[in-house]
Amino acid sequence: MKAFRILAGAFLLLVLPWAAQAQEDEAIFLVAHPMFRDLDYRQTVLLAAPAPNGGHVGVILNRPTRRSLGSLFPEHEPSKKVVDPVYYGGPFSRGALVALVRANGTPGAGSVLVMKNLYLAFRANTIDQVIESQPNDARYYVGYVGWRPGELKSEIDKGLWSVLGADLEVVFRKDTEGLWEELLQQTRRIRADSGASQPQAAALALDFSNTILPPR
Repeated sequence: MKAFRILAGAFLLLVLPWAAQAQEDEAIFLVAHPMFRDLDYRQTVLLAAPAPNGGHVGVILNRPTRRSLGSLFPEHEPSKKVVDPVYYGGPFSRGALVALVRANGTPGAGSVLVMKNLYLAFRANTIDQVIESQPNDARYYVGYVGWRPGELKSEIDKGLWSVLGADLEVVFRKDTEGLWEELLQQTRRIRADSGASQPQAAALALDFSNTILPPR
C-alpha cells in the first residue's frame, strides 16, 4: 500500500488537528439537488461532519467502484478479506485511501470521530490495522470531500443540498443503488409536512460545479 501511504501522509497534515476535537452526533447526510450537474456530485448522497476549524469533511456514500481492495493491493493478503467494493469518496486526494470505521473507540492515530461509533480514518498505518484486524467493519474510499469554513452553509442556503440526520445503518448499507432517490423523496416529504420551501437551484446549477473547494 506504499503508493497510498505517501499521499495519505501529506493529506493527514490537513486533517489531523481535527481528530482530537470532532464532536459526536453532528454528522449529516447531504442529498444533491436534482439540478446539480457536476459529474462528481450528480445524484449523490454524502456523509459530512464538522471540523473544529469551522469547515467540514465527508465522503460520497453511493459511488461504489468495480474494484475490490484486494485487486488494488494484490500483494497485501488481508485486503483480500474485504467483501465490499472500494467506493469513490470524492474528488480531493483521489490517490489517498480513507476508511469509515465502525468501532466503539478510535481505530488509531489520524482518525476523526464522525458520529457515535463511527470514525473516518486517514492514516495509512491505522487503515492497515483495520484491514488486518476488522476488515469488514469498515468501508474503504478513494478520495474525499472537504469544505472550508462557511462553504457548506452557503451551498445549503443556495439549495445545492438537502440535509438529513445521519444514520449508521444507511452509511453501511450494502446496496446503495436508489439511495439518492429514496433520500430525496424523504427530504421532500419532510419539507411538505413542515410547510417549508427550499430555494430553487435551477438558475444556479451551472455555478455549483466550482462551489466545493479543497481545504487550504
